[in-house]
Order: sequence, then structure tokens, then C-alpha cells
Amino acid sequence: MVLPSTHDVALAAERRTAARLLLAHPLVTSNGPYSDTFPLIRRHADWLAQRFQQVFGYRLLVEASYARLFKAGLGPGSGHRLERPSTGTPFTPRTYAYLTLALSVLVTAPEQILLSQLVADLRAAAVDAGIEISDTGRQAERRTLAAALRQLVDWGVLAETEGHVSAVAEERGGEALLSVDRDIARAVVAGPLAQSRDGADLVRRAADPGFGGPRTYVRRRLVETPVVHLDDLTGAEREWLRTRQRRESQAFSELLGLEAEIRAEGIALVDPDGDLTDLHLPGTGTVAQAALLLVGRLVERLRPQDAGHPAAGGRLVIGVPVPDGLLPELLDELIEEYGRRGNWRRGLLEDREGLLAAVLDFLVRMRLVAPAGRPVRAGGHGLPEGYEDAAPDGRSVTDVSGARGPEGPGGWVLLAGAARFATTVAVTSRTEPSTADNADHVTQEPPR
Repeated sequence: MVLPSTHDVALAAERRTAARLLLAHPLVTSNGPYSDTFPLIRRHADWLAQRFQQVFGYRLLVEASYARLFKAGLGPGSGHRLERPSTGTPFTPRTYAYLTLALSVLVTAPEQILLSQLVADLRAAAVDAGIEISDTGRQAERRTLAAALRQLVDWGVLAETEGHVSAVAEERGGEALLSVDRDIARAVVAGPLAQSRDGADLVRRAADPGFGGPRTYVRRRLVETPVVHLDDLTGAEREWLRTRQRRESQAFSELLGLEAEIRAEGIALVDPDGDLTDLHLPGTGTVAQAALLLVGRLVERLRPQDAGHPAAGGRLVIGVPVPDGLLPELLDELIEEYGRRGNWRRGLLEDREGLLAAVLDFLVRMRLVAPAGRPVRAGGHGLPEGYEDAAPDGRSVTDVSGARGPEGPGGWVLLAGAARFATTVAVTSRTEPSTADNADHVTQEPPR
């Protein structure tokens, strides 16, 4: 056995660092927050472009001042939403509308533009597109517009030469001078807009893996979602994964430093460094702590006793229904046990319905719970037109029908991936004064 040289090890590490950054942040600029790693992307541009194309079907564009990895979608319900950094509030449809209208203006804008002129051009673009926008004089509307423009600054499309885009939210309408990078503005949109009939068609077309078929889609799903349950895949995709999962695990480890956890119910790629995700569990903050504690209680109550792989005589259980009323009951218990003794946000403790909604939203995005009756990909949901979903040559694949329990509208289903996050909780008293009135601190550790 020939061991790799020091040079080979260093080369692989550089390429892995660049690939991980692009996967987590598909738009990297030479003067942005990741400017220290940008030279690595430039240095290994050809290798990275080839690997991303071969493995994921993603196109990589590397220019002198920016690098853009054009990712593809995963179908309905699988998007990664934008949020306001200051509050974590998700972008509303109105915010996305302002964002896209601003981009439509900026791709042909002069190199410098006044904030007031950009707003005027945006409103004119809305009229041309037949889009009704509310009076930008309203405070809520001004804040929404400011959030969209702030996102463009974060991406490097806009630079605040004098003043700030937040001036648009001021009551008297402040002014600012902005510099425009038209090249980056043109590179932001990745979806097939010209071929799409409407938004739903755009989502379906973006998820089409093209010539790569099941191979490409499964790989995308593995790196872009926290966990892939078997009924998240078609028959053809399940068959491909079954025959390749060990080999793919090794490839993902070498390319991205990810470790595969393979179970009867599905597979997850785990990042030991924890920086390839926008969702962290365990995590900080009231919602993340409550979510981890809640999912642990659900697993304790609802874990099926006869689950296993059908090939070994077991029953495939991907999800179990959550009884009506159990979620608010468990949340109330957690608030009494930990919330009031810990540093959970008072506003959320007083709004238990709002806290439960936020926790469930978090767990849905983590693929640990799902609304009951939600259609799954194994049943043909969200497939592009003409996509082959059956296993080739009539090969047998694991039957996933009914694996999420009884179908029906309403309610929730606890998914198999939640078992990984059954927690051990330790409560320790703070010994030094703090702004939380010496509240107890809750430490959560999932099993390894």
C-alpha cells in the first residue's frame, strides 16, 4: 500500500476546504466574509468545476472577483429559505418579490445609483410585470424593502458607497449612494426561468437532475438535507442508493469530510465540524433547545418496538403518528421543568402556541417531524415531467408504502431520524451573577 505524500494530503485538504465553502455558501466574493478562502477556489477552479459537475450536476463559475456555484432544487417543500439576520424572521413572499424586482433592475443599472432612484426603478419594474406592491411609504413595507436590499448587499450585488440601504426604512426616506456589481447580479438567479410557466413549474424544473437521473438527485438530496428517509426517494432512486451507499459514503468523506449514518429507514450525512448546515441541533436559543427536548420526549413515548429492515424480518417504520394533544402537553411539561429555570425567552414562554409553532417549523426543516398526510416522493409527488420513477428492469426495492403510519389530514408524524436526537439533559446552577438572574443552564447532548 502506497501512502499519500504530504503534498497530496495538503492538496486534498485545500480542495475539500474550497468545496465545503461553496456548498455552504454558493456565492463567494473576493472581498466578502470568506475572502480568505477565495484564493483556494481560484487555485482549484478547474478541479472543483469538474467534480461538482460529475457528482452533483452543479455548474461552477469562477471569475476574478467572485465564484458562483449554481445549485439545483430538490422539489416542492425542500427549499432553503432566506432569513433576516437580525431576527431570524423568514423572508415573506413580499420580501422575495422586492428581491427579484431589484435584481431585474440591477442587471442593467449604472455602476452607481442613488437609493431613491433604485426604489423608483423597482416600482416601475413592478408595474411592467403586472405586480401590485403596497405603498412603500408604510413603515412595514419600507422595512420589507430594506430587508431585500440588505440581502443584495450581503451577496455583493450592492455596495454602500455613501449611506446605507436601511435608510429606505426611515420615516422621511433617507438617501444613499450605491455601487452596483452587474456581473454578480446576473449570476444570482440559478433556476430555468425562461422555460418555466409559473412558480410551481420552476420548482419542478429546477429539481430535474437531467442526464444524471437518480444518481444525481440522490447525491444532491444527501448533501442538501439533514436526513433522507427512504420514502423521500422514488423506486429508481432507492434501488440506486441500496447498491451504492457504502461506496458513496467513502466518496463523500473524501470530497467533503462528511460521515454517513446508514439505517434501515434512510441515511444521513453528518458533518463533524458542524459548519455545513444552517440548522444546528443541539443549538442555542429557546426554539432550538425546546425542539431538542421535545423530540427526545416524543421518541421516548412513541418509539416503535418491532421496527427493523424487512429483509431481516422487521417492519419498516419511517414515521409514527403523534396523538392529538400530545405536543402541547409535552411542551407545557418542558416549560415547567426547564424553560422557567433556564434562560428561555420570556416572550415565547408567554406565547405557548407561538413557541410550539416555531418548534414544529424547526423540526420540519430538520426532517424530524412532518405534517400527517403530506405526499412523499415515493408516491410520485413533485417529480419533473417524464422523470422515470420505477426501478429499472423490474428490480425489487424496499416497499415504503404505509411506512409513515395511517394516512389522513391533520396532525403530525414523528420521523425515524428523530431517534438520533434522543437527549441526555443536565441542569447546572450558575455560580456567577448574570443578566438571566442566575437562572439554571440546560445542557443537551444527543447520543453519538
